[in-house]
Formats: sequence, C-alpha cells, structure tokens
Amino acid sequence: MDEEALLKQFAAQFAHGPDDADDTDAAAAAQGADSTANQVADDADQSPATFDTQQFLNGLDAIFDRHTAATEAGPYLEQAMVDAENAGDEAGLLTVLNETMGFYRSQGRHKENQWIVQRALELAARMGLTTGTSEAWATTLINCATSMRAAKQYDQAEDLYHQAQSVCRHSLAPTDRRLAALHNNLSMLYSETNRPDKAELELREALRIIEASSVNPDADIDVSSSHTNLALTLLTEHKLEDAHWHAAKALEIYRTGHLEHSAHYASALAGFAQVCFAERRYADAVTGYRHALAVIEECYGKDTDYWRITADNLRQAEEEAAKAGMTVDNAGVAGDAGALPQSGSRLPDSPAQDKTGADATSSPSTVSVSNGSAGAAEAVSACPVSGLKLARAFWTQMGKPMIAAKYPQYAGRIAAGLVGHGSECYGFDDAYSQDHDFGPRFCLWLTDEDYAAIGEQLETDYEALPRKFSVDAQGRVTFEAHARSDASGAFPSAGAGSTVTPRAQGANRRDGVFRIGDFFESITGYRTAPAQTAPHEWLMLQESTLAAATNGEVFADPTGLFSKTRQGFKDMPDDVRLALISKRLGMIAQAGQYNLPRSLKRGDGAAAWLSIHEFVQATASLVFLVNVPMVVGYMPYYKWQFAALRKLSGSMFALLPNVGEQLETVMRLSSAACYGGAGFGEGGKGAATAIEKINDIVEQIAADIVKELKREHLTTSGETFLEWQRPYVEDHIASDDPVLKSL
Repeated sequence: MDEEALLKQFAAQFAHGPDDADDTDAAAAAQGADSTANQVADDADQSPATFDTQQFLNGLDAIFDRHTAATEAGPYLEQAMVDAENAGDEAGLLTVLNETMGFYRSQGRHKENQWIVQRALELAARMGLTTGTSEAWATTLINCATSMRAAKQYDQAEDLYHQAQSVCRHSLAPTDRRLAALHNNLSMLYSETNRPDKAELELREALRIIEASSVNPDADIDVSSSHTNLALTLLTEHKLEDAHWHAAKALEIYRTGHLEHSAHYASALAGFAQVCFAERRYADAVTGYRHALAVIEECYGKDTDYWRITADNLRQAEEEAAKAGMTVDNAGVAGDAGALPQSGSRLPDSPAQDKTGADATSSPSTVSVSNGSAGAAEAVSACPVSGLKLARAFWTQMGKPMIAAKYPQYAGRIAAGLVGHGSECYGFDDAYSQDHDFGPRFCLWLTDEDYAAIGEQLETDYEALPRKFSVDAQGRVTFEAHARSDASGAFPSAGAGSTVTPRAQGANRRDGVFRIGDFFESITGYRTAPAQTAPHEWLMLQESTLAAATNGEVFADPTGLFSKTRQGFKDMPDDVRLALISKRLGMIAQAGQYNLPRSLKRGDGAAAWLSIHEFVQATASLVFLVNVPMVVGYMPYYKWQFAALRKLSGSMFALLPNVGEQLETVMRLSSAACYGGAGFGEGGKGAATAIEKINDIVEQIAADIVKELKREHLTTSGETFLEWQRPYVEDHIASDDPVLKSL
C-alpha cells in the first residue's frame, strides 16, 4: 500500500478524531503541570510567534528527568502542538507529534494515538516528505508504525514498517543502529501476529547490523539485547538449543563489559531464565529470575508491572523445581551472575537433573568421535556438527577453563574465535570437508606484549588440550578431559582419514596462538586495515582476501582490540566500493553484453566460455558490493562463491536477490551454447535455443542492475548497456584520487 492510500485509509477511519478522548481528565492533569507552564504559553491565544524546537525538547527532557511525566507530559505536549501550529512551524509540529506518539504509546492511550498518527502522516505529506528519503520521514514512519502495532492495527503497521525500510535504505548508513531498531520493531510485529519464522529473520538481521557497527560486540549492551530478543523468538519456535546459546551469550556480554548494574541486565537474566524454564531446568530458571528481580528492584523498584510479572514467573519456576525435587542455592541472589551457566555451556543430558547430578531419565544416545591418531577404532566417517560449533564447544569446555586456571592475569586480555582460511570459517563445511584440516580448533589472539610474555607457553598448553569428544542425538558436543592419545604434536583428525595438509602447517597454520597483527598480516599482508584515505591499497586487496580476514566468529574479546582490527577490514571506504561497482559494470558490459554474443556468432566456443566466466565473476561480485560488504560480508573465493551468493540471496532484504539463480542458469546452458551441447551428449543440437536464453538472461540481469542503481540514486539513466552507467556511478565518488576513476 502506498503513502496516499494509507493517508486515505487513516482519514476515513479517524475523520472525527479519537472517540475516547477524556477532556475532563486532560484538564485535571493540566492543573498539575505548574512547573512546565512557564515554558509554554498558557493557552493558544498566547502562543508565541515562533516555535523553538530545541527548547521544547529540553522542556520535555526536564519533565522525564524529574519523573513527573504521568501528570505533566500530556498537557505539555498538547500545548506544544498548539504553539507549533500557531507559529506555522511544520517541522516543529512534526517533532512534537513524533514525541507525542511515543508518550501516548507508553501510557496505553492507543486510540488517541491513532489520531496523532493520522495528523503526522497528513503533515508529512503536506511538507512533501513522502516522496523523499529524509531521516525525518523515516523517523515518522517508524513511530507511526510502532504506534499502530501497539494499537494492534497490524496491517497498517506492517505497511508503514515496510515503507520505513525503503526510506531507511537511502537515508541511513547500512550499519546505522536505527536500522537495526527498525528490524527489531518489525520482528515484534511478526511475533505478535504469530509469524515467528519471519520474526527470527528480522532479529538476525538486527543482530548482524548491530555487531557490524560495534567496536567491541562482546561488551555491547545493544548486542546483548539483540541476543536476548532472538533467544525468546527461537523459544517460540521450539529451537531450544539455539535459544539457550543466544540467551547465555547475552549474559556473557554483560559480564565481559562489567555491565551487570545496567537496568537492561534484568531483561537478559529473565530471558535466560525463561529459556531454562522451557528446558525444564527449573533450578537455573529460579536463579535467573531471582537475579532479575534484584536488578529490577534496584533500578525500578517493586511497584511496577515488570517486577510483578518477573515475580510471578519466579513463583512458577520455584513450584516446578520443588515438584522435580531440585534444590536451589539462595546465595548470591543480589547480583552474583556467576551462578548462571556460561555462554556455550553444554545443556544437561536430562532436563530433570538436580543439584546432585542424578538423572531422572536416561541420557540420550551419543555419537563418539575420536580425535587421536588416524585410524583409531572409535573414529567415525564424519563429525555430525559444523566446524564453528565444534570450535565454540572446544573453546568453552577446554580452552577457556585452561586460560582461567593457568593464565588468570591474562584471561581478560586474550581474544578467542575461529577466523581465516578453511571451509568451516565460512560456515559451509560438510562431511566432504572433513577429510583434511578439520577438527577441534580455535585461535587465540594476543597483543605483541602479551605474546612476548606467554605466547610460546600458551601455544604448548593449547596443543596439549584434550580433543576427544562425543556428540549426542541433539547435536550437543562434550569434550572428555583426559590426555591426548598421540604425542605427535600434529593436528588430530575429526574423522577417519582426515589429514593435515602442508597449507595448514607451519607459517600457514590456521589455529593456535597469534599476535593480532601477525594474524591479519598472514592473510592480507597488512597488520591493520589500510587507511580510509588510501584507496590504492584497498584496491590491491582481493575481495576473497578480505572475506578470509573477516569471516568466522569471535568467541571472546575482552579488550575489543581484535574485533576493532577486524572491523577495520570490514569497513571498505564507500568511494572504493563505488569504484569497484563501476569496474564490475564495465566487465559485465564487455564480457556479457558485448564479447559473449560476438564470440558465439564467430563460433569460438572457447572465447565464449571464458566470456561467461568473466561475466559471472563480475556479476556475483557486484551483488555483494551493492548489498554493502560491511553488512553482508565480502564474496569469498571461487569454491564458496555460489554458496555465499545463495545464502545472501535467501535473505529477506537482499538486493538483486534473483541474480544468483540466473547466473547458475547461464552456467548450466553454457555447454550447449558454446559447444553445441556436446558436453551433454547432444552432438550439435540445442545451441541456438541455449544462446538465445543466455542472451536474454544477460540483458535481464543488466536491466535489474540499472533498476537497483536508480533505486540507490546512483544513476538517472535508463541505459541498459552497463558501460554507459559507469560515469553516473563515479559521479558519486567524493575523492579526487584518479585511481578511483575509470580511464
């Protein structure tokens, strides 16, 4: 539904204003607003000739600061509307309406708020905002949508959210946290309308944006809140293990950043407790709810719905714990979150396990995986969990405790994770990947100073970690704490026949202890990312190189230094991105639109085949560049190029989502087109049909690219021969550096 239709719909629905406005109550509340009466005129007749928006916002902040919003904010906002309108200040009035929407929503005045929504949309249309991409219009749409969602007007809310998304693509940077907030709000709408699968996608997008914008995601409250929200949504989908991981990760972030006294910490505690309750881990649920109540009482007091709801949840958890015969330690309720399980901890074998460790039910079956010498009797053909999941479990159960025991003074300075070369770092590993360079492994990243002090000994201790593990029927990994069965020092295998190749040994090793600078230099040639003002250096870096430096996961980064360095390689200067888009446009035009059809007409199948290769490479790269690498990552090397492209294309908000499938169709038809179908045993049949289809797809892709360039305001031209689009794109390059411009 477009803006005009929405305005008509609202006008028809609320033509007579809100039907529940209580003038008597409003007047009574106004009598209690003496402290704000000096900041606004007493009535409309005395309204000022001009409206000071900043003074209005300062006055509103003062009301909230002295906790008198319940009686003073309503009259203050109503008078401000009159003042702004009488002063003819449309921008000021729109600001007041946006603030009013938020206040009315917090007070549950939803019917009145629908009238405010109507006024805001009409005013924005009168101001000409609805055809633009300003932040003011984006903010108004989001506030209107959230107000309608709170009023349970879900269809209108969804339309408004989608309009806001379209505007935000142009008005906000890809890593702007307001964009993440929009995804979060939309996820709430999907949750409330029983669409948890869509809610999950929105929350994962929000989490990705927030992590991409954060200097240190391991100590960022917004990242933690996103993990909690995602955990609760996964809970509604009965994805208990994933929900547990995200809920525990949220708590770990608060501990890492020493943020336990933040009011938001209560939400993370209560979210973890809710997950534990669903897992029938009632003792842990009780502990979590008790901690949450302590934080709520400290920050909000007991006389709040927040406290009462959490207290009721605690009561239910205590009742279930008692029925199951579980005992709960009452110590440390005032904030000792250390009693709660850590992020990544293994779930109990039985949900009815009490403090004594006695199982009420038998343990689920497990798959034992040996990581000793090749050919061990227990070895199975493939590890049933992904390399990243195995790495995280190895770190949580073996690496982290080892560091805490042997290097306590450095525990708050060592970063850990799995990044770099290897299929598992991209998340694309499978059973076929495990015949070489696969097994429990992670990286430890140290500063130069710390490496000089403990690097060699830490590497020795890392190599000595037990690597024998089992995986149960639910895919949960358990490592067995005993000495390694082999003393070779070589990396052990995860499955029968797994070998260590030379490219993963010595200077090329993919795991163990590294200096932060050495690690990135081994991948990119740079210890830190090139400067934003050095485009020539960025252009020398292959996208696949940048993908290897920024993939994988960081499990812990107490100081944030590793993440900050890694973030630098993610943050490709936009001028460089635009220059690369221009180069890709040129190659798509030359290889796909010009040389491919000419080679086919000549009957030069080899030249046509190579033209298709160049066209596919350039187009796939352009898709990643248009979607912004900071948000979606870089295109990896050829082996995983299409796996990554399929994953990107499957995202709900992907740009050019159909291109990947079209490219695969071109490749499937290439044998018939280039060699008359000989590759398919067709002899000389079918070439003309395949050629026609490929040419059509190439032109369709070009048309789709032009449409996207227009939507991004990178061109005003409708020319579909993409070489001619390059000057339009390059006009948006701010730098005068000639290396960024085509000849």
